Amino acid sequence: MTQSIEALTTATLSLALSAAGQRHQAIAANLANAGAHGYAPVRIAFESHLADARQALRDKGSVDAQSLAAVRVELEPDVDASGQPVPVQLDAAMVEMARNAVHYQALTQGLSRHLAIHALAVADGKR
Repeated sequence: MTQSIEALTTATLSLALSAAGQRHQAIAANLANAGAHGYAPVRIAFESHLADARQALRDKGSVDAQSLAAVRVELEPDVDASGQPVPVQLDAAMVEMARNAVHYQALTQGLSRHLAIHALAVADGKR
């Protein structure tokens, strides 16, 4: 069974919103624990999984439900190449939090507009 473009758009926006929300929580945790001895910073692994869905889009010309279902939002330790925790840089984390907040706002506006189109269609174009 194939999903409609509307269902895939809603699912994609919802997944991106979830990732942005979890990224915000991870950044906040890193900021709150920046000076804590033994704290290992965390990050959200989302973009690497999203790259696979983008590849399916390039290969097939569309993203299907199966490609989208493979995209995961996972929390992982933020470590360097040798496996050591990356120290939290407060200024960089604050910049990342602000960038993520703007990204989240853009996603909520996109989802709102997408759902407004549905509402208009249900109302048969009448306001």
